[in-house]
Amino acid sequence: MHKKVRIAVVQAAPEYLNVSKSMEKVEALLKEAADQGAQLATFGETWFTGYPAWIDYCDEYAKWDFQPTKEVFALTHANSLDVNGKEVAQIGKWAKSLGLSVVMGINEKVAQGPGNRTIYNSLLTWNEKGELANHHRKLMPTHTERLIYGQGDGKGLQAVETSAGRVGGLICWENWMPLARQTMHNSGEHIHVAVWPKVHEMLQIATRSYAFEGRCFAVGVGQIMRVSDIPEQLNLPEELKNTPDKLLLNGGSCIVGPDGQYVMEPVWDTEGVFTTEVDLNRCYEESMALDVSGHYQRNDVFTLNTTKKRL
Repeated sequence: MHKKVRIAVVQAAPEYLNVSKSMEKVEALLKEAADQGAQLATFGETWFTGYPAWIDYCDEYAKWDFQPTKEVFALTHANSLDVNGKEVAQIGKWAKSLGLSVVMGINEKVAQGPGNRTIYNSLLTWNEKGELANHHRKLMPTHTERLIYGQGDGKGLQAVETSAGRVGGLICWENWMPLARQTMHNSGEHIHVAVWPKVHEMLQIATRSYAFEGRCFAVGVGQIMRVSDIPEQLNLPEELKNTPDKLLLNGGSCIVGPDGQYVMEPVWDTEGVFTTEVDLNRCYEESMALDVSGHYQRNDVFTLNTTKKRL
């Protein structure tokens, strides 16, 4: 396979907890990615409509029955996306019109049925035809994220065919979960999208390790968030109260080749759409030495069973 693909990494702040304004921003960012010749556009963890970074910075939010946190939870739910809703359909229409595949982290809500009062940390993939090709919910919210998000499931643990190759993804610390990684490796990824709030040093290591282990390209997508994005209901520590433009999330987005080396070095403290061309043939070149789903696997010794159903 000699197929060259241009990948766009969208490292930009959403319009925090604002669906309508974030939709306007999505349209502009997708057009910018397409104008740069991208076939795949990637966004960070819960980019739509913002990662709850306040769990790492604010005071008192974890107190039982704390009214400000309850208000922010309700606000987050109101500004989350229903995968059967008009916004998800519209993003698909933009993807089709631009000939783009899109991978985006979202805050997800369910209109009715199981989980209709729960927020999920989810990752959506649209193909270039505008179809919602994959819908993955984060298996395990990380640490204090459990105040906000419910547990996901294995239904979306797969790569899907797109014009940019076979594309899959995991959310944040899922990239440290060995069995989730192996499930994704077995699905035959050419491009793995690892979405993060910001891609700090240990997460750079995780992204590079994933690419090396899976013999695929790994896109580490971080995002931008400022102190001014913190919901006003919450208590900021004194050192942040007079620094509205300070970056709480400062990017670090990167692209790593199947040998574990950067093909796009980490980008810090900057908003923008950054593109890089990759040759998918390198996935096969590097697989000569290591294929964890094939010649460097012992299926007679190890057995992996993944339950792929929606909870």
